[in-house]
Amino acid sequence: MLKIYFVRHAEAMGNVQEFFQGRTDCEISPKGARQLECLAERFRDIPIERIYSSPMKRTISTAEAVNKYHGLEIIRNEKLVEINGGVWEGMPWIDIPKRYPKEYEVWENRMYDFEIENGESVRQVYERMKAAVTAIAAENHGRTIAVVSHGCALRTYLCYAMGMPIERLKDVGWSDNTAVSLVAYDDNLVPKIIFRNNNDHLTDELSTLSHSAWCKNQK
Repeated sequence: MLKIYFVRHAEAMGNVQEFFQGRTDCEISPKGARQLECLAERFRDIPIERIYSSPMKRTISTAEAVNKYHGLEIIRNEKLVEINGGVWEGMPWIDIPKRYPKEYEVWENRMYDFEIENGESVRQVYERMKAAVTAIAAENHGRTIAVVSHGCALRTYLCYAMGMPIERLKDVGWSDNTAVSLVAYDDNLVPKIIFRNNNDHLTDELSTLSHSAWCKNQK
């Protein structure tokens, strides 16, 4: 049976400064570096055979931590990138409701319908991640692998893996930085969630969700 560990990237400067990070290629924060030390220890004895990662700086740094005790090639996959935030890219979250009230209301309450000028819709992310992970799964029957990606991208994929339509996205929730989900696949590549958005390797001090004002406001 194939098993895939899905990992959200460590805290990056966009998380700290609370702007729309999306495709903005931010470095990890000092707290993110400490999160990665804990993540590496979590994966020390997990028999990972392959690692796939979004090619962005924050995900590659996270994949390197997953790989610390394994010595594998990190396979970069452009289809695992975060949502393209279009005109929201780099904009402080505090300013977005003022400048784009209609779009922000959709993001908050009907995220599955979100789309933005010069960007990518959440439905497009859902379909992109479903196709990307299914292709990865098809290449790795019987293996245990890791996939490192981003908050919105992983949220949409986990919605699919839970057997829910995109309209149930709110039920999935946001994952913490470096949180881990485990999904098993049968011979027909049908996913089954083993656990989701687990951050037991982090202390409360190292959690981003526990301390971010923006994260606390998300529904």
